[in-house]
Amino acid sequence: MTTATAHTDASSPESPGPALRKAAPHEPGPRSQVPRGSDPFAVVRHTLTLTWRNLVKLKHQPEQFIDLTLQPVIFIVMFVYLFGGAIEGSTHDYLQFVLPGILVQTVVFASLGTGVGLCEDVAKGVFDRFRSLPISRFAPLAGAVLGDLCRYMVAIAMVFGFGSAIGFRVQTNALAALAAVGLVLVFAFAMCWIFALLGVTMKNPRSVQGTAMLVGFPLTFGANIFARTETMPGWLQAWVDVNPISHLTSAVRGLLIGGEVAGHAVATLLWAAAIFAVFAPLAVRRYKNNT
Repeated sequence: MTTATAHTDASSPESPGPALRKAAPHEPGPRSQVPRGSDPFAVVRHTLTLTWRNLVKLKHQPEQFIDLTLQPVIFIVMFVYLFGGAIEGSTHDYLQFVLPGILVQTVVFASLGTGVGLCEDVAKGVFDRFRSLPISRFAPLAGAVLGDLCRYMVAIAMVFGFGSAIGFRVQTNALAALAAVGLVLVFAFAMCWIFALLGVTMKNPRSVQGTAMLVGFPLTFGANIFARTETMPGWLQAWVDVNPISHLTSAVRGLLIGGEVAGHAVATLLWAAAIFAVFAPLAVRRYKNNT
């Protein structure tokens, strides 16, 4: 391992950023130790700097937006026009039912990319640069997660835009729609920490992607996204009823087209808090142990 911090161009997406590179001359060595109880404002500042670094990275890798724009379109067209009439009686009624669920599914699948991106950064040695800086070990991971929120917003805009073009209409109000978007982003932020843990644990980005799919598919397809719970067999209903994606989908559906919201929204927030409380510390600890 090298004993000096690599010099990088500040405009490069792999660069830790000028705000962090200033601290490098005060570095005692490649594994600087951040004092316990370090200034929380410094942690926030470093996190925001690394968030910006990830936004710049998106600018240099626009291909990351391809799946976010094509995937929801494919799912909407496939399920609405192939299965909508059989499931709901008409494609229009099914579009109103399924689009809030596809919104949830799209953002959950987008969050898988957080783990893949972290694994790629570790493999490229980007985190070798970060660990030589006197910054919180939480900041690089939080910066990656927060930076990916931009990707989720693009995905959400795509779902609403295409859905509106083929006939979807919000039946509540703008404030409720914003609340639905906020709830999806909060849950996606929590989910990212599961995939962040995979990203700093596994050595191969393909392994991260494959394992993340094993997590994502049962959660999204074993939920009430595409069909009503009461139409499912009893054993599947038992899983769907406790699935956090089902609570999120029901809350978003209620906020967009009307229906019960409060109970499902509270359950979603509790699930998000529990996921974050468990997986964020595990991801940070694993990152520290690896570095």
